[in-house]
Amino acid sequence: MTVDHTRAPVLEALDEYRRKGHLSFTPPGHKQARGADPAVREILGDAVFHGDVLASGGLDDRLTRGRVLQRAQELMADAVHAEHTFFSTCGSSLSVKAAMLSVAGPHEKLLVGREAHKSVVAGLIISGIEPVWVEPRWDAERNLAHPPSAEEFDRAVDAHPDARGALVTSPTPYGGCADLRAIADVCHRRSRPLIVDEAWGAHLPFHPGLPSWAMDAGADICVTSIHKMGSGLEQGSVFHLQGEPVPPELLGMRADLLGTTSPSVLIYAGLDGWRRQMALHGEELMGGALDLAAETRAAIEEIDGLHVNDRDDFCGPGLSDDLDPLPGVIDLTGLGITGFQAADWLREHRHIDAHLVDHRRIGAQITHGDDRETTGQLLEALRDLARAARDLPRAPGVQVPSPAELRMEQAVLPRDAFFGPAETVPVAGAAGRVAAEMITPYPPGIPAVLPGERLTEPVLVYLRTGLEAGMHLPDPEDPELETVRVLAQ
Repeated sequence: MTVDHTRAPVLEALDEYRRKGHLSFTPPGHKQARGADPAVREILGDAVFHGDVLASGGLDDRLTRGRVLQRAQELMADAVHAEHTFFSTCGSSLSVKAAMLSVAGPHEKLLVGREAHKSVVAGLIISGIEPVWVEPRWDAERNLAHPPSAEEFDRAVDAHPDARGALVTSPTPYGGCADLRAIADVCHRRSRPLIVDEAWGAHLPFHPGLPSWAMDAGADICVTSIHKMGSGLEQGSVFHLQGEPVPPELLGMRADLLGTTSPSVLIYAGLDGWRRQMALHGEELMGGALDLAAETRAAIEEIDGLHVNDRDDFCGPGLSDDLDPLPGVIDLTGLGITGFQAADWLREHRHIDAHLVDHRRIGAQITHGDDRETTGQLLEALRDLARAARDLPRAPGVQVPSPAELRMEQAVLPRDAFFGPAETVPVAGAAGRVAAEMITPYPPGIPAVLPGERLTEPVLVYLRTGLEAGMHLPDPEDPELETVRVLAQ
């Protein structure tokens, strides 16, 4: 079959819908902006409403005979060398759950890297899957987790031969990448599928200077957020499939179980347009982004007190196997301030939004959407921050535990703990109790506490001191963490 990547089936169908003057007596009720609030129309513009139509009975006919979505998914699969692609308008938080449910079920085991995103933990809670945690590679000096090694997965499979498959996160939000080919080999020698949560890797297939991506490395299922490093709209996600371990019909059925019956055509259009953009111009655009990132990283390195983490920091024995340089992780230790302070100062005083924020770092993500004007504003703001840092109040110290202290016993399945009988206890007396909730510093969204883990004093002190220093904890029942939800005794 000849594949024409100049086509964009979703965008073309939207254009045809407008040209033919379709008159809808279906949802959405704004009726192509006519019923929308005038103030909303003024801020958002009518184009948003014009693209907001039903997927079937609007974009396509009621029986989807035009195969609009299917054709768009087939083009996406071809662009990234996958056999099958599924679009999701509920973000990779849904996509990764669908992938997990297609590999394992209630009370079955799944090998999971412990540095997984909270959406993976939510998948464990929903499914009742029993996690077998695979230890990350910890950098105790920088207080950072890197993806587990293939050797760790090999040991985990040997210890748990009944595990149904494995899940690894690569790249991490910090840009660290696993040796996916070696991990896939470990899984396939035992006839087990590998899921890769590659939410931060939408751009990886499109330039040889970037780390290898999951499908090329032999993974069976890959979940990617197009809105993170690509041009899609927020919540735009795709999951790709290849090989025989997971039938596409099964993966589609699991996704249908979780997905909305009212998908956003606007998000579909963003996914479709991104694929066309990358298929036609991806190497050029990504090459430009890599050059710009290298230039920007070098300029940040010249600012006193700032250091951009590079391959020497993040790659090597006991660390990551490769590095994506585009997240631009900046260590602020030399300024004597926290990432929380830096992010707040940049937003308040220079209207610059950093993404990744922790006790000593911020992330300044560069994509193909940046240019020297935007990076110039970033550099000027960082220079101003470096000058202002000496006058900022000293933030409370965050007591980060050692790698060994960060790990807690998984005493109860996440699902059983989350839905079990629970009580609220003061945090001062919570050590030794089994958590019945997630507690997640966000961003990047890697839980410090999982339902079913037996709480320890070092982790509770870390979270309390982090909160006092500016850490954001969006998911505990008590956002001030005066109390913790635990299993009832």
